[in-house]
Amino acid sequence: MNKKKSLLGSIQSLPQTNIYINVNHLEKGSYRLSIVYNSKIIKSTHFTKEK
Repeated sequence: MNKKKSLLGSIQSLPQTNIYINVNHLEKGSYRLSIVYNSKIIKSTHFTKEK
């Protein structure tokens, strides 16, 4: 039986010029991160989560 998990979080205000990506809940594997502006990829990188 699959149980749905509901995750809720709140943070106080972050600086407006920084973006934080928390990868704690990602599964092990290789990921690609793309930053898109006006429907065009302006920066693309990849990373691997080991643990």
